[in-house]
Amino acid sequence: MENENLAIQSCQRGDLQAFGILYDSYVLKIYNFIYYRTHHKETAEDLTSVTFTKALSNINSFNFDAGTFSAWLHRIARNTVIDHYRTFKSTTDILDGFDLAGHANVERDVDTAMKLEKVQDYLSQLPSQQRDIVIMRVWDNLSYREIGAILGKSEASCKVSFSRIMHKLQQERINV
Repeated sequence: MENENLAIQSCQRGDLQAFGILYDSYVLKIYNFIYYRTHHKETAEDLTSVTFTKALSNINSFNFDAGTFSAWLHRIARNTVIDHYRTFKSTTDILDGFDLAGHANVERDVDTAMKLEKVQDYLSQLPSQQRDIVIMRVWDNLSYREIGAILGKSEASCKVSFSRIMHKLQQERINV
């Protein structure tokens, strides 16, 4: 955390080389955050790059008193994904269909795909903010405090929302 704060302060003073420390610390987290929302490797890579470019361009707008750098960066990533889907045209690259593992366990993969489809169907029925809370908590492994900072909600509100969603999921017996 100390190195992170020093790197941010250095960037804000014009030493953009220090951004490499921040990039190295967060690139995998941000990539995974974006990948879970796009389910496409190349798109996630592109949007991760866009996110870090925006972060670097706007590093002077980061305010230590307003929240953590992690939450600030995740908010940029979230908005980048939203912007992507606003302009996204639904096309599928034919080569994606041939991206099959050579030694795949087909039975296990089909079972996993069916379970994921159930979860995606359930999540698609939720309002976008509730869906974001579940994804950030389960897949991105973010704390309620970080989720709240990203969404502009309180930590307690995020906890309650997550708990209610999980309770409803259990009542509907979505088995995954």
